[in-house]
Amino acid sequence: MKASCLSFVWISLLLSALTSVAVAADPANGQILARQCSVCHGKMGIASDPEMPSLAGQSELYLEKSLKDFRSGIREDRRMSLMAQSLTDEQIKDLAAWYSSFTVEVSRPE
Repeated sequence: MKASCLSFVWISLLLSALTSVAVAADPANGQILARQCSVCHGKMGIASDPEMPSLAGQSELYLEKSLKDFRSGIREDRRMSLMAQSLTDEQIKDLAAWYSSFTVEVSRPE
């Protein structure tokens, strides 16, 4: 019984490692891709236009879902829908990894 449990653990660990390698995002590539985003969302992901959201420090899952929703048409915005259409799943993951890697500090007004 112990041998079969140990085999199961090893197989699970192996599959987990293979899965994480296959879906690993590349923030460095995200930084390159983000150049096209900087026009609206700011060079470092902090938008100066109050109608544009800042992306720096946002959740990776939120950014990924948002881009996929724009690409599929679930969310609609004239500019974002057009920009997201050409992005692959890998590029979306890379962009999300880049913007989520920022640390944004907030201070209370005094």
